[in-house]
Parts: sequence; structure tokens; C-alpha cells
Amino acid sequence: MNILTQPLRDEHKELFPHVDRIRQVAELIGDAPIAEVRHGVEEVYDFLANHLKPHAEAEEAALYPVVQKVLGSPDATKTMSRDHVEVGHYIEELAALKDSLVDKPLTGDQATSLRRVLFGVYGLVKVHFAKEEEVYLPILDQRLTPESALKMFEAMEAAAHAAKHAAHA
Repeated sequence: MNILTQPLRDEHKELFPHVDRIRQVAELIGDAPIAEVRHGVEEVYDFLANHLKPHAEAEEAALYPVVQKVLGSPDATKTMSRDHVEVGHYIEELAALKDSLVDKPLTGDQATSLRRVLFGVYGLVKVHFAKEEEVYLPILDQRLTPESALKMFEAMEAAAHAAKHAAHA
């Protein structure tokens, strides 16, 4: 079988270490010095806000319409879009928590909230990628033509570029 969706699989492979880093930072809480935790939270926030969010926006703009067309239903990607909304909520919550970190030890509430947000977004993103790779991409590999796959990836790249530009504007 021709793997037309290999570019998206490759992009996910590049994102996986960053996704694993979310879990690693969550595991630092309570054990590592506050400076290390703060640095990790800032690193995770940067990844989520400036890399993962534009990736999700590109999926919404270019991947999911193709999946909907191939599957014959505008509702085929609703659960995946809902995942993106929830990731956005986690990013907002992490931004507020990040801004509350200072040079003194975390309070019990801060530690609990940070763990909840970091483990929550980690689990959500991990499962989201698995659903795409195990469900949507094999279907697209079977049903897209090389030309339609190329068009989809060009649209995704343009949408991701626009989302990153908008985030930095």
C-alpha cells in the first residue's frame, strides 16, 4: 500500500518527543527545584501554544475537510475537533499557572493544578495522535490520489504557516 499520508506521520514523529516532555515535566513536580519546574512548564507552554496549536489549526483547515469528504459526513471529525478545543483550554490554563510560578516552592494547590493540566493534556494529545494514525490516516492512504494528498498537505502547510504567523502578530 502506498503511504500517501507519510508527511503527516513524519510530522507526528517529530512532535512525539515534545509530547513525552509534557509527561516528564509533570513528573518533576514535587521532586525537582522550582527553577527546573518553571523552565519545564515554560518549555511545554511554548510547544503547545506555538507548535501544537498551529498544527491543530492546520488539521481543522485542511485535513479534517478531506476526512469528512472521504467518509461522506461533515460529522466524521467532530470528536477530533472537540479534542482541539480541549487542548486550547489546557493551553489557557497552563498560561495562567505558568504566570503564577515564582522562585518559592509550589503551594499544594499549584502542584495539584499543574499536574492535572500537564497529565491531562499529555493524555489527550497522545490519544488524539493515535486516533489519527490508526483510524484516519489508513483510510486516507486507501482513498486519496497522490494529487489530492499533495493538495491536502500544501493546504495544511499554508494553514500552519498562517496560524504561526497569527500567533506571533
